[in-house]
Amino acid sequence: MVQAETGAGAPVAHRRLGAPPAAGRGGRPAEKAAAAAQTRGGDPAPILDPAPETEADARPVPPAAPEPGTAPDAGADTGPRVGFKSHLRPEIVPGDGVYLLSARGTTALSGRPAQVLAPLLDGSRSLAEIRREASRELPPEQVGAALARMAKANLVGYRRADTGADAASEAYWDLAGLDGGAAPERLAQAVVGVQALGRVDAGPLVAACGTAGLTAVPVTGAGDSSEELLLVVCDDYLDPALAAINTRRLADGRPWLLVKPGGADVWIGPVFRPGAGPCWTCLERRLRGHRRAESCLSSASGVPTPPPEASTPITRGLGMLSAALEAAKWLAGHRHAGQDAVWTLDTLTMAGRHHPLTRRPQCPSCGDPGLVDRQVRRPVRPASRPKQARGGTGERALSAQHVWDRYSGLADPVTGITGAIRRDPRSPAFLQCYLAGPNLALPVDSLSTARAGLRAQAGGKGVTDLEARVSALCESVERYCGSRAGDEPVVVDTYRGLGEAAVHPDSCQLFHPRQFRDRERWNAAHPPFQHVPAPFDDGVPLEWTPVWSLTASRHRYLPTDLLYYRPFDRGGSCPVRADSNGAAAGASLEDAILQGFFELVERDAVALWWYNRTRQPGVALDSFADPWVEQVRQGLAALGRETWALDLTSDLGIPVFAAVSRRAGGPAEDIMFGFGAHFDPAVALRRAMAELGQLLPVTLGAAGDGTGYATSDPTLLSWWTRATIATHPYLAPGPGLPETTAAGHPYTPRGDLREDIAHITALARAKNLEVLVLDQTRPDVGMPVVKVVVPGLRHFWARFAPGRLYDVPVELGRLDAPTPYQDLNPVPFFL
Repeated sequence: MVQAETGAGAPVAHRRLGAPPAAGRGGRPAEKAAAAAQTRGGDPAPILDPAPETEADARPVPPAAPEPGTAPDAGADTGPRVGFKSHLRPEIVPGDGVYLLSARGTTALSGRPAQVLAPLLDGSRSLAEIRREASRELPPEQVGAALARMAKANLVGYRRADTGADAASEAYWDLAGLDGGAAPERLAQAVVGVQALGRVDAGPLVAACGTAGLTAVPVTGAGDSSEELLLVVCDDYLDPALAAINTRRLADGRPWLLVKPGGADVWIGPVFRPGAGPCWTCLERRLRGHRRAESCLSSASGVPTPPPEASTPITRGLGMLSAALEAAKWLAGHRHAGQDAVWTLDTLTMAGRHHPLTRRPQCPSCGDPGLVDRQVRRPVRPASRPKQARGGTGERALSAQHVWDRYSGLADPVTGITGAIRRDPRSPAFLQCYLAGPNLALPVDSLSTARAGLRAQAGGKGVTDLEARVSALCESVERYCGSRAGDEPVVVDTYRGLGEAAVHPDSCQLFHPRQFRDRERWNAAHPPFQHVPAPFDDGVPLEWTPVWSLTASRHRYLPTDLLYYRPFDRGGSCPVRADSNGAAAGASLEDAILQGFFELVERDAVALWWYNRTRQPGVALDSFADPWVEQVRQGLAALGRETWALDLTSDLGIPVFAAVSRRAGGPAEDIMFGFGAHFDPAVALRRAMAELGQLLPVTLGAAGDGTGYATSDPTLLSWWTRATIATHPYLAPGPGLPETTAAGHPYTPRGDLREDIAHITALARAKNLEVLVLDQTRPDVGMPVVKVVVPGLRHFWARFAPGRLYDVPVELGRLDAPTPYQDLNPVPFFL
């Protein structure tokens, strides 16, 4: 087979029929070259297999009804007629070949068998007649082999007698792989129910179904048992009435098609197939995740607030006709992957897109709602996981490309867990930074708090563009899996009632008694993520969820609201509240556990430094000889910024670095940070520089008059415009302290992630710390997600309870005595 071009550029699939496989150019068999042939639009051209060994092999058993790819029956002259498919028009060029013209491209057949058979395949002869006439010029075995190949390639099939049917319609259904003559008859017998919800009128859709050759009847309530397909037309895919329809259809097992013909964007699909795919509840869960601002508004006002209708009669009619066409294709028997997706059409740009929807295994309507409960209650047993990817910002079980290929479908603005992952438009070219939708970990009590702050959106960073995209995707997955869905295992009891199995939340939240006493004044002056909750009451029942102790090999219990985010937090009355500290997603469960632990170590080290304002050694960046680190430093210098690093490594011995940058030569220094922790000091430094680059763009548009910052948060604006190295000297390397070099933190790589987990478990045990792990992986997502909790390790937010915050700086020789409460840094850390 070779490829050529015709007419408007449609490729031609060219195949010699009836000849044995021949070597192509360069010795490659012509049969292999066939795989490269394409038809218009990039679809593979029909490929004809090599001839069978005997004529008998070319004559499959005739089916009861012809199917694409089967050879026609070799019955008597009175048998069914055989010809080229009606969507193909043969053009014979003597001495050259046979060209089969189609709306999807042109297929060229060469060789004498094609020249002989083409005039006979006009639909007026039975297979026996074709074989008899062709055998006058060709050996019978070549005739049978050539016909079998054409049937397998879906080029020929049975043809009906002329019944006066619309030839174009017959060709359309043939092109769809169906019996073009039978499809209209099938549609004429089908009954379609049309049920309208909300402000939509069913009449136009009933009329559109008539245009498609369907019998449509309006439906109310439970519907008619005779309908083969129910068309539900609505103005919102989250209409509460859809729940009842979904329940009925799951019970009776009949398919239904959801349609939204109004609005600037037409929505069609999916075709819900009870027992064979996702249901509406699966879709509802994903759709609600994309309406966070709308939900916040509804929560604030107490009433749903739908957007205004934006459509024209033409766009609504287009939606109705498109829905009727999809219903007709389904009832005619045409199946394609897009029927399991929501198809959207932007009527302003005419851009269409399929948004695949997959079944949620834990769906309470069509799945097993106990999956998450059972998963969380299982012990967390790290498995052997050899490190397959090194470099960049970590050591992983899978490469970034592998993770992206496996999970990138989770980023979809309709059916994904997050919208499109896009490069941060504020980020300079030398930094790789991506954004991935709202940060679900932040408590939201108003639209303003949903927008404010450096962490308002989930994001990702990395050494390469791919690594940054994967990082953004993983953060979105982590936040999604950490949000309450209602199927998490809970035990309702008091702390005292659970006994020693319970972990007191004060050992995790670490607020000082003074903070509780002063909470009202503090909360009024600070953003929600810095709020101090009400004091915990040991005797008040609340929900608890099991977590697995890696250090003690048993289950413990923590308050559920300390482990999972709630979407909105009004009033701050709950005594516990989850945050993202220690939450992580990864290519494997072991990846995620390590990343969660590193984050805890990193933030603990930051808290020890920040609130005690200790002077730390600088880091000799040149000693790492890292071209990427130098590239970032030079890029920031070109923006008028100085950049350096501090060594914050604590008593845990895992390298922790802070990358610090300030604007030089102006009244506002716009000081910004980034942090990183890892066994490998080179990786820890890269992580710190990457986080600095991720957070820095919010300040890059700032002007000398204090305007131009990409946030309205007063705390951040005050810091950037007023803080200087002179007033905060702990941000600079400590005078007289020797610089940390790459060799200053000896590192011996381990080959398996399970070995790393064993190491951190032993490290924690030696420090009298307990490592608790909650498996938050959602079955519908698949990417492993965990929440790691180590009671006693400090958050870098303002948490001032007694313990490590005061003791460790003295143990490390940074201070001669613990810092008094009133002398702690009055600036709460704000990242």
